[in-house]
Amino acid sequence: MFKKILIANRGEIALRIIRACHELGIQTVAVYSEADEDSLHVKFSDEAICIGPPPGLQSYLLIPQILATAEITNSDAIHPGYGFLAENANFADCVAESNITFIGPPGKVIAEMGDKALAKKNMKKAGVPVIPGSDGVIESAEEAVKIANEIGYPVMLKATAGGGGKGMRIVRSEEEIEKAYLVAASEAQKSFDNGSLYMEKFIKNPRHIEIQILADNHGNTIHLGERDCSIQRRHQKLIEESPSPAVSPELRKKMGDAAIKGAREANYVNAGTVEFLLDKEGNFYFMEMNTRIQVEHPVTEMVYGVDLLKEQIRIAAGEPISDEVLNAKPQWHAIECRINAEDPEHNFMPSPSLITAFHVPGGVGIRVDTHVYAGYEIPQYYDSLLAKMIAWGRTREEAIGRMKRGIEECVIEGPKTTLPFHLQVLKHEKFASGDYDTSFLDSFKFDPTLKSRSDYGKRIGLQPAETEKEKIDESTG
Repeated sequence: MFKKILIANRGEIALRIIRACHELGIQTVAVYSEADEDSLHVKFSDEAICIGPPPGLQSYLLIPQILATAEITNSDAIHPGYGFLAENANFADCVAESNITFIGPPGKVIAEMGDKALAKKNMKKAGVPVIPGSDGVIESAEEAVKIANEIGYPVMLKATAGGGGKGMRIVRSEEEIEKAYLVAASEAQKSFDNGSLYMEKFIKNPRHIEIQILADNHGNTIHLGERDCSIQRRHQKLIEESPSPAVSPELRKKMGDAAIKGAREANYVNAGTVEFLLDKEGNFYFMEMNTRIQVEHPVTEMVYGVDLLKEQIRIAAGEPISDEVLNAKPQWHAIECRINAEDPEHNFMPSPSLITAFHVPGGVGIRVDTHVYAGYEIPQYYDSLLAKMIAWGRTREEAIGRMKRGIEECVIEGPKTTLPFHLQVLKHEKFASGDYDTSFLDSFKFDPTLKSRSDYGKRIGLQPAETEKEKIDESTG
């Protein structure tokens, strides 16, 4: 087992990795930018090294700085978390060449699965259902027109190195192709330094279902069920749950078996997810593979009673998947809400500011993963994720009830947050019934006039409460 692990990331995922390491008796090294000096992952790590100015390109994305830090601290492994360098094949190769263990799949696998056109080709070879589309990269707008006419409109142009909705365009007619191709290619080049595009048939209003897999170097490849990630805004996930209300036991087995076949075809090792689109008729199609731990991994952890981060570390150290994970069965229903510093009243505008009051909920069936606290200044340089709230119960209804209660107990003062948005989604009849898909937010309208019991923190005294005279004046008009 490793003696010391460097975490090449920040925020809540860095803190999550630190906790897993400490439970395994492993020392940790946090790297941080000047903007993250006060983050909890810096405070709770055994060692912490500043690696540069706030911008990611000058700190968290600097491979030489991170490798040098690992060497001077005698770290024998690096965990990349998610985002930043987590799916950078060159980084994984550089770590291995430095005789340090990369906690994730080999660089070759990351490169092959990161190229979405090549990944699709490999999945097709493995017998995994894929969306009809181009066989590889589209070289020109003229070629795009030809392929679109063959498979039929609407189609989706997608960046081969893409993610998060960047370099994606829906095309509904031949007249739109040329402009869409040029815009998507330009956006992909700016976002990923790779302007290559491929094309798929556009599936209207699908559900986004991902399968959690684990694979070791001892011949074991398993799946731990699915997560439904269909509540999205601009291809960014906001709420995830497991099991999916749309997936039957028979469909779960089919999707799980397909994910395992795809992972084996890719010679995959460690934790990852195989992502599918599920249509109204129950047909599922491979979309992409994420070669890292996911933001929403706690959903699976609560459903199956496992620790995916500790399992990642054990697998990277050469151990087989533990027996308790190999034999794990789903026991609960779990839901995760991503609490972002964004204003849902104003088109989810980022809201970086000082957190003046912070209270997380507790009680049975509630977990909160966060790196922030009262007095923490939210940096403007990174994504807006403040915390993840996970609720679980014996049934979907119980999990939803606990999540509502958790949101109403949660107090975050200073920045605007997505808490009220989440509460309104949970109360919406379509979500409550489980009858939703990726188009849910197209018709959902956030109502800023609705308040929850946690507003202003008055119930627990984190903000000045109204005086008795003010209450009387208000009640009498």
